[in-house]
Amino acid sequence: MPTPAKRTLETVPTPADGAAASALRTVLTEREGLTALAAALDNGLAAPFAAAIALIRNGAGRVIVSGLGKSGLVARKIAATLASTGTPAFFVHPAEASHGDLGMITSADVVIALSWSGETAELRSIVEYSRRFKIGLIAMTAAAESTLAREADVVLVLPRATEACPHGLAPTTSTLMQLALGDALAIALLESRGFTPDDFRVFHPGGRLGASLHFVRAIMHRGDALPLVPLGTRLGDAVPVMTAKGFGCLGIVDGAGALVGVFTDGDLRRGLAHNVLDRLVDEVMNAAPQAIAPDTLVGEALAMMNTADHPFTVLFVVEDGRPIGIVHMHDFLRLGVA
Repeated sequence: MPTPAKRTLETVPTPADGAAASALRTVLTEREGLTALAAALDNGLAAPFAAAIALIRNGAGRVIVSGLGKSGLVARKIAATLASTGTPAFFVHPAEASHGDLGMITSADVVIALSWSGETAELRSIVEYSRRFKIGLIAMTAAAESTLAREADVVLVLPRATEACPHGLAPTTSTLMQLALGDALAIALLESRGFTPDDFRVFHPGGRLGASLHFVRAIMHRGDALPLVPLGTRLGDAVPVMTAKGFGCLGIVDGAGALVGVFTDGDLRRGLAHNVLDRLVDEVMNAAPQAIAPDTLVGEALAMMNTADHPFTVLFVVEDGRPIGIVHMHDFLRLGVA
């Protein structure tokens, strides 16, 4: 009888190995669900999806999103995403609807009802209410012949997919597909309305996201704080200005006040061995300075500073070519976005 191979500590499976394998199976199974959803949107789901967008766009009211259990949790997120991207929306719990919350829904609204089976009994009151008062109803379900689908004005049929749960019981792949389709609705509506970052900022004033949606003009230093010298200035006379302003750089302007160059303290250190102080700023400046407009979003400005070939810490803010402000990396740190 052959002697079994000796197992070392390196070859003995650990609980972590099993957990990683389980996680991989889950992700791959859910990815298959998203792949099936993408294929459906490229085929039979495209027309009803467009009809759902049209129904919502043509509605004069809000979008009411409802569902029970895990579908209800997804419905809450869909409502929140819609509301934050320019489509007024809120969640109504289907069980509470029949105890007075139907009064939240008006004839100008559109309802999105989520039910994987399409037979969620608790949704009945919302469905019947929408039919009675001719309120637009969009069904998101995997059962095209279900009660919910038969009643709806538009049916978004999700493709059948294997749940990541090994017993096929816990909603996993199915809820991910619902969530992805809800995101697709929100983004399509956002794009159709021309929703801008400025619009987004109105709904997101708090946190790091809100901070990144400020305009640069709100945080820039202005007026006498700007380290500026004119062309023709001897560098020995310009350095005290750079030192006094404290930004570690100088902006060089021409006779019309336009920014035509930048000189930094790094340039100064590198030039000290060559008697650079006796030269004019025109000779030693960077004649292609990086600058931004005052209505640039803070997040964009920070990305520009960090992704340049040679990242920098200071940016001049220009309007019609003239420097009107300056921002430093410390300003982004104080705002909480860097």
